[in-house]
Amino acid sequence: MTAGFLRVGAIVSAVTLFGATVGTIAEGARAQDQGVGDQPQMIEETPSEDAAADEVRFVASPVVQDIGDDAAPAIALPPVDVSNLRELVAQTEIDDTLSGDIKCLAQAIYFESRGEPLAGQLAVARVVINRAESAAFPDSYCSVVKQRAQFSFVRGGRIPEPNRSSAAWQRAKAIAHIAESEMWASDADDALYFHATRVNPRWARTKVARATIDSHIFYR
Repeated sequence: MTAGFLRVGAIVSAVTLFGATVGTIAEGARAQDQGVGDQPQMIEETPSEDAAADEVRFVASPVVQDIGDDAAPAIALPPVDVSNLRELVAQTEIDDTLSGDIKCLAQAIYFESRGEPLAGQLAVARVVINRAESAAFPDSYCSVVKQRAQFSFVRGGRIPEPNRSSAAWQRAKAIAHIAESEMWASDADDALYFHATRVNPRWARTKVARATIDSHIFYR
């Protein structure tokens, strides 16, 4: 009889403990649903390898694009927060192995305007580019530069080689890339013609002057 009472008592205690536990869990669930404390809960989650691979990363330093041995040379792209053209030129590094058309553009800049300010060199580059894009002129930079009686440094359809070790050539290459990529606006952005200020050619009377930069006048 005593043993029976002990078993019944143990069962009652277990049921009571179970009920108390369930009640506590239920209260916790209700409190969470009702926003107890009105404080947001921060969930810290470790990203998976896939999520880390998709994460966007911002790089402060210049980015070099590797486009293979058979393609155009790698170009160091400068930051976009430069304040003037000189800074942009200084931060634009071009490999010495240039594609045909870009080399012709750089040669035109070098031979026509290497003694001019950078704005004047950019304007000369714009004239070559604009001509290549115009139906009135040949459709490539090299053809534009080699067109008969257009650029005085061209002899017999041949463009001379620049001094590749000179700072002027490095600047000309940078200006060619900046102009071709439209990285900097020019006062002569739509110009198709130019001449030195020391001369007064008859054809200039039929054109519209766009800008005078140092010793060159640019026209449309």
